[in-house]
Amino acid sequence: MSPVVVLLGLLGFVGLAAVSLLKLSSKPLVIKRNGRKKRKFIIGGNWKCAAGAMKSAELTQMLNNGSVPENVEVFVAPSSPFIGSVASTLRGDVAVAAQDCGANEKLGAYTGEAFPTMLTDAGCEWAIVGHSERRQLQNESSALVAKKAKNALDNGLGVVVCIGETKEERDAGKLQKVLLDDQMRALVKCIGKETGVWDDVVIAYEPVWAIGTGVTATPNDAQETHALIRDWIGKNVSDVVKANIRIQYGGSVKGANASELAKCPDIDGFLVGSASLKTDFLDIIANTSCCIDEGPVRPKAVVEMSKLVRTISSPDKI
Repeated sequence: MSPVVVLLGLLGFVGLAAVSLLKLSSKPLVIKRNGRKKRKFIIGGNWKCAAGAMKSAELTQMLNNGSVPENVEVFVAPSSPFIGSVASTLRGDVAVAAQDCGANEKLGAYTGEAFPTMLTDAGCEWAIVGHSERRQLQNESSALVAKKAKNALDNGLGVVVCIGETKEERDAGKLQKVLLDDQMRALVKCIGKETGVWDDVVIAYEPVWAIGTGVTATPNDAQETHALIRDWIGKNVSDVVKANIRIQYGGSVKGANASELAKCPDIDGFLVGSASLKTDFLDIIANTSCCIDEGPVRPKAVVEMSKLVRTISSPDKI
């Protein structure tokens, strides 16, 4: 048998083993902290439509040269044209996310859409869906966002589901109606209540009035809303999911306010926008790590396998 054939066979076996390990490791782990079940803190950087090829490479290098403590989980979401190049050069302990995911249930004639398996092939472990900018600018309904979430989950991606209210809705006392009766209820209706499904779900609460404005909800306000979301999940999904679900806060998070927000008992992470395009993202990670207890870590073998799978699946590496 040709040595080349043998080598390709070995690479295929290693790749399949790596994917299996990644699927096992992608589920949030439950730990004890301060006598309560808590979730590993997860920080995501959403680069939006703000980083071209050169900037994406610079940010990747910044992360590769920086420190990522083991008690926080980190992912970044490049623009879709640069997912492959970022995934193939990024350190193994930082995951890659897509900024959106198609709702189409199969590959085919869906111009402009990205089917979930395309995203996993490119190196993604997560997909962000329902960001307020897509809900507003693309008129995405809560039903469509929920369908995208289910599609991502059904095809091997973890999903970060964004929810949030505008200032007008908050001032009018419609926070619960918007967040829970509309956005969260649509999600539950679509993906169901099975605990195993929710293991791969992160909720990102982003008050629309605080995104990119420099205005941040006070820690008390953020905690109150996160607790409201978690209690609703307990009543409408299950107590197990309520205990395990990770709820990120997003809205002008920066290094200067990260530690105070991270101390809130129902805030389990951040979804960071503009600050993720600067070295301040490393400050957010460091300041958060310093004020939370040690959490579960991804085994080193899994981190190395993650890097290997990205390299093998990247077209420019074949």
